[in-house]
Amino acid sequence: MKKFLPQLLPKNDPRYKKWKKSLKKRPSPWNKGKNKETDPGVKKISSTMRSKKIDNFRKWRNKQKKTGEIKNYYPPLPKNSKTAELIGLTLGDGNLYQYPRTEQLLISFNNKYPQIIKRARLLIKNTFNKTLSDGKGAGNCTRIWIYEKYISKRLGIPPGAKKNHNLRIPKWIWKSEKLLISCLIGLYNAEGSYSIHLPTCTYNFGFANSNKTLLEDVHKALKILKYTPHLRKNKVTLRKKNETKSFATLIKFKYYRKATIAR
Repeated sequence: MKKFLPQLLPKNDPRYKKWKKSLKKRPSPWNKGKNKETDPGVKKISSTMRSKKIDNFRKWRNKQKKTGEIKNYYPPLPKNSKTAELIGLTLGDGNLYQYPRTEQLLISFNNKYPQIIKRARLLIKNTFNKTLSDGKGAGNCTRIWIYEKYISKRLGIPPGAKKNHNLRIPKWIWKSEKLLISCLIGLYNAEGSYSIHLPTCTYNFGFANSNKTLLEDVHKALKILKYTPHLRKNKVTLRKKNETKSFATLIKFKYYRKATIAR
């Protein structure tokens, strides 16, 4: 009798269905949930295959590269307004993680601002041409992320804890006011706040961050755009009524968020 592989049969074939059902009764493989960092057996197999230069996935990997499913070339990102805005978002609410074979860009958002989340999805998809992953974070939070090589190098943002780095707006963004405004849109959508106290006619448009060098860059950028910002320990603020209104319009703050108004 001729043998056949049930996994290659059509999914509506009774033999395929019977085979699929039988898989549930099989015990889990011995190496499920294990890797070379946590299990000596898996580590030994990995070391042996490496020393003998055995690559079980070479044919599959080469095929995926030919079809474009796996990238084999990582060109510089376009130096345009969308990239500048994404850099602003990443400097504000994003994190870059470095792993042995890849990097992760992860940005967290408050669910109160669906327009910002929608905008971020579009920016990442257009910039990296990749499918996003998303999930719920702690509390009222949504997280979106991608994995790819050389993300930090192409964005110009170092990986790891941001408190350990002197974060800066990349040099190419300073060459154009248009690019600078786009970067500020990302920064303020991440960590900006606009409050108005009508009884005292007090206006406060702030950008809060604990990174000293990033605050200095935001302060410098606002001065280039002819505003009069105040630099504090953990915040950059605009206090003049006409300037706060002008800046809110400039960075489309009213579209993504709303000012907090006390009457």
